[in-house]
Parts: sequence; structure tokens; C-alpha cells
Amino acid sequence: MTPHEEEQALAAVQRLAEGYQAIREQLGKIIVGQDQVIEELLIALFSRGHCLLEGVPGLAKTLMISTLAKSLDLSFSRIQFTPDLMPADITGTDVIEENKATGGREFRFLEGPLFANVILADEINRTPPKTQAALLEAMQERQVSVGRVRHQLSNPFFVLATQNPIEQEGTYPLPEAQQDRFMFKVFVRYPRFEEEMEIAKRTTAGAPREVSPVLNGEEILGLQELVREVPVADHVTRYALSLVRQTRVGEPGVPDFVSDQVSWGAGPRAVQFLILGAKARAILMGRTYATIEDIIALARPVLRHRLVVNFAAESEGVTTDHVVDRLIENTPQDEDELAHDARFQAIFAS
Repeated sequence: MTPHEEEQALAAVQRLAEGYQAIREQLGKIIVGQDQVIEELLIALFSRGHCLLEGVPGLAKTLMISTLAKSLDLSFSRIQFTPDLMPADITGTDVIEENKATGGREFRFLEGPLFANVILADEINRTPPKTQAALLEAMQERQVSVGRVRHQLSNPFFVLATQNPIEQEGTYPLPEAQQDRFMFKVFVRYPRFEEEMEIAKRTTAGAPREVSPVLNGEEILGLQELVREVPVADHVTRYALSLVRQTRVGEPGVPDFVSDQVSWGAGPRAVQFLILGAKARAILMGRTYATIEDIIALARPVLRHRLVVNFAAESEGVTTDHVVDRLIENTPQDEDELAHDARFQAIFAS
């Protein structure tokens, strides 16, 4: 890289880091706390990923997402998923209308709510699998198919789906293969005492403050391209691979606790999203390179919905987050130690 190119790269990184802080300031006008959730949402956005949010009602998930769309000067669409929702209700449909010039009739496509930049798929587990599949096609292909015609979606395109962990009766839980399409699974937790005190004051007082847009769609697309240019050292990639490959039961080098507690491990998408997320997080933190600390910070949201614990683990209260934490504890961060460990040599040779 020439000195001029390096200077341009540093300027771009600084621009994204400044944009990140500006977005957080705008969100802070409306949203109290939830710093980690906001950070993970923005990392997914700049990595061109999608998020699955899980939290009980009343934690401002919808408000957070709509405010994020306003701060990014993006179009926003909310879809309330219900048991009677059909694919055409979200993708759009062809209608027959009269051509006033010719007097004939012709088909015209009416766009559905998926044709926006930021999509809130509220309570995605309450709609039938065929409607879930229509959304997942849009997420993966960034297009919708209506009849024999494919329609391209808006760009940037960012889906945030929510789930309620309390009520499961009458729902259609997303299969693991469909959850794998989401970059992160983000837990939205209860606020701390001081945060809830501030929430109570703000929401029972005057009108909420206005949010100003910080970045537009074109700028976000440019920053998404910048994220992919962030260098990642081989030892960082090797560490990410080590974490993911240790989750695959029956493979060489898998630790005993994984074999005892996990019935299904993570696939290659986990590695891809770990590295992409690490690149985005590095830039948001003002760095031009990704580190192992970035991988560790994102291991939970990337892996928690890609592992399936068995019945024995569930009966003991073991969650996928517990498994991920133990994997991090048992995986050396030092490059030489990792390379000379017999168990990891078996993983690298497999």
C-alpha cells in the first residue's frame, strides 16, 4: 500500500469511527442503555448481515430499530408477523389494472413492505414456515420472487427479526438452518436500575427529542465495502477457525465437554461472520486491523444460535453461551501455544 493509499484508508476508518459515535449519540436521545445491543446491531449493519433479537415485550426493541433507521436516513418498514400472514403480504403481488392510454388491462407489481432499507420482522416465530421462507429468501438473495419474475430489493438492506422467549404456544420456531442466515442472535435484556429510572423520567415527561440523520444509504454502502478491505492476520483467522471447529461433535480435537453437551455444531458461515464482524468492530473502535479480542467479543452472538445443546445439557441448565465461554477459556490466544498444542494440531490437520 502506497503512503497515499494508506492515508486514504486511515481517513476512511476515522470517518466510520466518527459516524459510529454520532449514531450512538442520536440513539442516546431516545434509547437509554442497551450499549452492547446497539454495538452489535451496527456491526451487523456495516458487515451486510442481519440480526435476530430475542427479548421479552416492553424492552424498546421496535423503538430502537426505528430510531436506528432515522439516524441512518434510511427507509423503515415494520411487519407484524401473525399466523395468517401470507408470503404475498410481505413480498408484494401482481394486480390487474386498466391502461388508460390503450384501454387494455395489464399486470402491475405492487411492492410489499420488504421494499425498504431497514425491516423490522416483529415476532417472526408467529408466522407459518412459508412466510418465514419468503423473508429468508429476501435476506439471502436480496430479491423476492413473484410468479416468474424476480424483483431486486433496496440497497442497503438490513433485516432485524424479533422473537418473544416467553410464549411458545401456537408459534413456528425457526429451524436451526434458517437461524443460520442471521449473522447475530442478540439478547435484549432488562435495563439496570439507573437506566430504568431514566426511562421512567423520559417516557412520562414531555415530547421525545428529535433524531437527526447521520449517514445516508450511499455512505453506508461505501463503508460496507471499506469493512471488507480491513486486513486480518492469519493467526486471528486461525483462532476463529479453532473456536468454530471445536463445536463439531465427532471431529478430531473436539473437547470432551462439547461431545457431552452439544448435539450439533456451527458451520462455515460462523467463521465468515466472525471474521467480517471482527473487521467491522475494529473500524468502529478506530483500528485498521482486526484482533483476537474482536473475535472473542463477537463469539457469543455469532455462535449462540448455531449450536444445539443436547437434552442432558438442557436438563442441567447449560446454554450455548456457557459452551462458547468454555471454548474461549480452553483456546489459547498465543499463536505459538495454539500451534504447538496437540489437540489443535489435530484440528488443523483435519
